[in-house]
Amino acid sequence: MRASVGALLLALAGVTAAAPSYAGADCKDESVCITALEEGEKVRVQARNLKDFPVTYTVRVRASNYDIDGPATVTRTLAPRQSEEIMQLTPEGGGNKSQYRLYFEWTVGDKDAEHDDDHVYSLPYAPGRSYRVLQGYGSRFSHKGLEEFAVDFDMPEGTPVHAARGGIVARIEESNTRGCWEDGCGRYANYVVVLHNDGTTGEYYHLKEDGALVDVGDSVAQGQVIGLSGNTGHTTMPHLHFAVYRAAVWGNTQSIPVRFQADSGIVYRPRRGARYLAIR
Repeated sequence: MRASVGALLLALAGVTAAAPSYAGADCKDESVCITALEEGEKVRVQARNLKDFPVTYTVRVRASNYDIDGPATVTRTLAPRQSEEIMQLTPEGGGNKSQYRLYFEWTVGDKDAEHDDDHVYSLPYAPGRSYRVLQGYGSRFSHKGLEEFAVDFDMPEGTPVHAARGGIVARIEESNTRGCWEDGCGRYANYVVVLHNDGTTGEYYHLKEDGALVDVGDSVAQGQVIGLSGNTGHTTMPHLHFAVYRAAVWGNTQSIPVRFQADSGIVYRPRRGARYLAIR
């Protein structure tokens, strides 16, 4: 999931501040702040995680007449409520105007998360029910690349969605009403994101308006009802998009293959057109 993007532009020439001062800051979604702190002619770029769960961010600097004390692009995972210095910028001198622009994006979770491959996931709906798989792993329509290991279930709007694995609710969105297929429609999706104890996330997309039945910070158990399915975001029909993800660069997430428990046994690779009966 791409969660946030920010850009911060500063033009500095002959900075003479006697004490540290903030040249600028960009805080997104009350979650991650990227701050530029002036110390004399130098600028320290810092990151701060405002949340009670790990986040992964990417920052890139484009600078004119500045030396950067490391890579110009950095991707790191930041622990809950922690801050860290990302880089320092030092003017090259010569009387030329120094300026830079910072870009950043972030997402929930740990980029180095090691998925618990022994865990067997529940199907994300009620025991005794089954729903047709519209797209399984590697479906050519849209489950490619980062979304290779996602599953779409053909669910009527308002169907209860159950947690496939327990964890802590990290993000929700439930204010949207629109579903469409044009570029940019993804921003209209309603969703619930659950952070698992191994640093991966379970993400439930296309929920209906007011369809999140949990709040950020809630602890949820495997099998618990967490939302109501819908038809919001980048979609052509009502359905539930579910996948487990590991945080990646630039606010993206990479889907991970997981196993599901069904009445017929363990499902290793959900197939398009199949129906799997959920059990407790």
